[in-house]
Amino acid sequence: MSEKTISNNPASVIYQRCTVDLATGTTTFAQVPCKNLEDVLGGFGRSFQILAERDIAEAYCPENPVILNTGLLTGTSIMTGMRSYFSGYSPLKQSGTGRPGAMWSTGSGNFGNKFKWTGLDEVIFENRSERPVYALLKEGANGPEVELKPADHLVGLTGHAKIMALYQEYPEAHFAAIGPAGENWQNNYMGAVVMSTDNELKSGEPKSRFAGRGGMGSLMGYKNLLAVVALSSDKLQKITPEIRDVNRDILKSGGSARFQPASQGGGGGTWANIEVLQVFHAVPLNNFRPKGNDDVERLFRDEVEKEFDIATEACHRCGIRCHNNLFYKNEDGSRGKLAAKFDFEPLILFGSNLGVHEPAKVCDLIHRCDLLGMDAISLGTTISYVLDYNERHPDKPLFNGATFGDYDKIAELIEGAGRGTLPGIARGVKRLSEETGETAYAMHVKGLELPAYLPDTNPGYMFAIAGGHMSMGTHMMLAKEGKHSLEEWTQAITTGGLLQVGYDMIGLCKFVGVGIGHDIIVRALKEAAGLEIASEDIVAAVRRAYLRGLALELRQGFHEEKEYTLPSQVMNDPNPKVTLPKFITNEFLGELRQRVWGIFKPEMKGLLPVQGE
Repeated sequence: MSEKTISNNPASVIYQRCTVDLATGTTTFAQVPCKNLEDVLGGFGRSFQILAERDIAEAYCPENPVILNTGLLTGTSIMTGMRSYFSGYSPLKQSGTGRPGAMWSTGSGNFGNKFKWTGLDEVIFENRSERPVYALLKEGANGPEVELKPADHLVGLTGHAKIMALYQEYPEAHFAAIGPAGENWQNNYMGAVVMSTDNELKSGEPKSRFAGRGGMGSLMGYKNLLAVVALSSDKLQKITPEIRDVNRDILKSGGSARFQPASQGGGGGTWANIEVLQVFHAVPLNNFRPKGNDDVERLFRDEVEKEFDIATEACHRCGIRCHNNLFYKNEDGSRGKLAAKFDFEPLILFGSNLGVHEPAKVCDLIHRCDLLGMDAISLGTTISYVLDYNERHPDKPLFNGATFGDYDKIAELIEGAGRGTLPGIARGVKRLSEETGETAYAMHVKGLELPAYLPDTNPGYMFAIAGGHMSMGTHMMLAKEGKHSLEEWTQAITTGGLLQVGYDMIGLCKFVGVGIGHDIIVRALKEAAGLEIASEDIVAAVRRAYLRGLALELRQGFHEEKEYTLPSQVMNDPNPKVTLPKFITNEFLGELRQRVWGIFKPEMKGLLPVQGE
């Protein structure tokens, strides 16, 4: 990426693209001038503009690309600057007309850095290979090089095993791979991209990161692209006094500080949310239906510590130690083998929401999902629907008849989904609930399963463009800020909430914890990328990128009333056990939609190219 000052001339910034034709094995390189500030910032802000140029009626077609790119700060020394993005039309996110929704998914680890250091900013994988391949991206003497290589030896391996096999051949590289779920793309629409970490490569333990949402791993599987190898020397950016100050301010910001270990005054990662929400009995239990009891408290950190050795760790070169790896304890009390990565999302969706409260069993379920390479949110939420259905219909249960708390049968469901033998689960809860005819308690919005926050507390889910809390930052507003009026929620959705997506443009993790227009971001772009961009211009570009995503949804047939809604159980059968205000009614949502669309629709005009031009 060119290091130039930018004002009203985004074309002065050039990025390096490689287009790979998987059908022929040919590669084409191009230096691409940026069209607008969204292009400059990168990530989905750029890839959605590429997707907008395509008329895609079904996800599994040669014309649907897999776009791999980075953000402007990926590969820099700004803390958390290591994100890479996988984009395409999702096999999972589907409108009522049957057309797929545009989607991106992102992950950390050191893969994004290595990818950026090859000299590439973006790779577009076109068409489909007839045989399994992996892509080798590497820095060459005269610039980046890209080669497709046979991947028959990787077929059938877990995502972690693929990574370790490739590591033996490329010890200086990092990797993005799919697991069995992605390979079984016909029957599994929730395959994730499994990304390597330094800790994983050095220890041999499956400590991967995941670009999970929306089935980008399944789209790779359809294309017979089993992995991507990013091979480059380390090009660590010098930490100048200015970059040091930015990183210090990131660590000291209130947003990131709350993710620090409890021993350092933080909440111990997202795990802390379980205690915040349990005060209101608002932790998902038995398919997002809290019972007002204390069962979930068996998964509180102090309870889990009695059984496991907990290591609070960070991603590569990051001071925000946000995630927790659980290890079994040996008989002598020393640390044993890795059990699972145990944070709020997976521990709830494979724990209390399935009626499983024993930490060891929850660890095993998470571990199975990760090795098979599936999105934990989509899988856990779909299985919770199955258990709920079976409890309601004991005389005609689905699949193996599993019910809440039935650990052994739940494990069977995970294995079957990941191995492609249970498409009813692995194609997601939207399709399954439409087949059963019972959609009221199917926890999804626009075909994307809900994360571990009650829809009863968050009408912002309706306008998220990449699934729940990752693309509409409203999930804790009721519990933490008490927001429940139309005016508050209209403002939350149309101003601050949508800016959550900005981090998925610039290459930083959302755990930086400040607003995308914050002075820290302005300084980071200037010091690490050499670009002076005013905060109001950053905010405007992020808003355009979000609205372009929303416009793409409408163009793909998502109905602006019927599909921009919540599971009907929320409105028609409010849960009396949750002690937060019950404000979401059909009338409330109708008025909220009217107000939000009244603000968004005029701004969406002209953001998409006219089809056929």
